[in-house]
Amino acid sequence: MIKVDLSGATHFFEAAGPDYASAAAAHRVLAEKSGPGAEFTGWLELPRRIKKTELKGILSAAAKIRGRSKALVVIGIGGSYLGARGAIELLRPLPGSGDPRVFFVGNGLSPDYLTDILTQLGDDDFDVNVISKSGTTLEPAVAFRFFRGLLEKKYGSAAKRHIFATTDSSRGVLRTMADAEGWECFVVPGDVGGRYSVLSAVGLLPMAVAGIDVKAVVNCAIDAFSAMDLRSPENPAWQYAAARQHLYSRGYKIEILACYEPSFRFMAEWWKQLYGESEGKNGIGIFPASVEYTADLHSMGQYIQDGPRTLMETVVSFEKARTSVPVPFGMGDPDGLNYLAGRDLADVCRVARDAVKAAHISGGVPNLAVSAPARDEQGFAELVAFFELSCALSGYMSGVNPFDQPGVEAYKKNMFKMLGKPGT
Repeated sequence: MIKVDLSGATHFFEAAGPDYASAAAAHRVLAEKSGPGAEFTGWLELPRRIKKTELKGILSAAAKIRGRSKALVVIGIGGSYLGARGAIELLRPLPGSGDPRVFFVGNGLSPDYLTDILTQLGDDDFDVNVISKSGTTLEPAVAFRFFRGLLEKKYGSAAKRHIFATTDSSRGVLRTMADAEGWECFVVPGDVGGRYSVLSAVGLLPMAVAGIDVKAVVNCAIDAFSAMDLRSPENPAWQYAAARQHLYSRGYKIEILACYEPSFRFMAEWWKQLYGESEGKNGIGIFPASVEYTADLHSMGQYIQDGPRTLMETVVSFEKARTSVPVPFGMGDPDGLNYLAGRDLADVCRVARDAVKAAHISGGVPNLAVSAPARDEQGFAELVAFFELSCALSGYMSGVNPFDQPGVEAYKKNMFKMLGKPGT
C-alpha cells in the first residue's frame, strides 16, 4: 500500500500541524456526496463498476487489436490520454514481443508532430481509438479527421472495424457519428470528469492493447480505494492532503512532484492536470510542477535549492526496483569509481535521493515522500487511487469544487471565434 512520510516537512509545520479534522470533514462530504460537484464523484466506484460492465468488452477489443495490428493510434487530449500514456510509459516503456506500438495524437496542433507520427506509422496495420466525451474539442477532432481518412484509404469499407470510439453513452457529435457508422463504442462515464477517468475505458483500452494486465489494475484499484476509505490520520490520503494544505497556508504555493524514474514523466503530467484543474480556481490553489531526478538536479537544482522559498516538494519512489544492476569493477580504477564496484545501482540511487532530500530540507524546501511497492500494475493502481482521493480531499479542504474546470473554456471561445467557426 502507498506510504506517506511527512518527516521531511514537520520542521516547517506550525505547532498544531496538519488539520486532520478538516480532512475528516472533507472525506465525509465526499463519501456522502453532499459537496459541490458531487455529481462527478463516480470515480470512487469506477473500478467496481467497470469490472461488472465494460471490462470484458475492453479485453475483447484489445485482443482483437493485438491480434491484427502493429499499432494503435490513441486520439485524445487532457484526461483522454494522459492517464493511459502515463501508465504505458511507466509499466511498458518498451513494447514486448507481440505488443503493438501505441501512438498518442490529438493532444496538440503541431503539423510537424502529426507528420512525424504518420512517418513512424508507415504502412503498418493499425487501429484508432478516438476518445472524446463530446467530439467537438478541436485538437482531437482534427486529428481524427486525418486518421479516419487514412484508415478509409487503407482498408476501404472495412475501415469502420478499425475505429473504436470512447465517448458519451448517448449524445454528442462523436456518439452520433459512431452510431451512424457502426464503430465499436466504449463509454466515458457521465459522472466522472476526464482527469479522473483513467480507470475507465478511457485509460484501460489503450493500456490493455499495450500489454498491461488491466484486470490486475482494476482489482488492485478496488482494494486501494477500500483501504483508503479509512477515516483516520493514518490514512495516507489524509496525510498528503492535510500536509500540502497546511504548507500552502504557510506560504508554500508551488508543489514540485519529483521521481527518480524517467518512466514516471507522463504520470507526473497526469498528476499536474489532476491537481491543476481541480484546485486552481477562485484565485487560489497550489501550482503543480514536476521535475525528473537526478537529471533535473543539473538544471533546476539550483533554483530548488536556493530560489524563492515558496516551494514544497513531493517525491515519489518505488520500494522495489525491477532489475538488479551492480556497478562494474574497473581495472586500475581510472575513473576512481571502484569504491562503488559491486554496489547495486538502485542502492546508489537511493543514497542520492536521501542526499537530495537532506539538502533541500536544509535549504528551506519541505519534503513530502510518497512510496509505492513496485513499478507494476499494483503500484500504478495504488498511485492513481491515492492521488485521486487526496486531490478531492485537498480541494474540498481549500473550499473549491474539485470537479469542475470553468476556466478551461476561455481559450476555446477565443480560438473558435478567431478561426471563424460558424455561430461564434
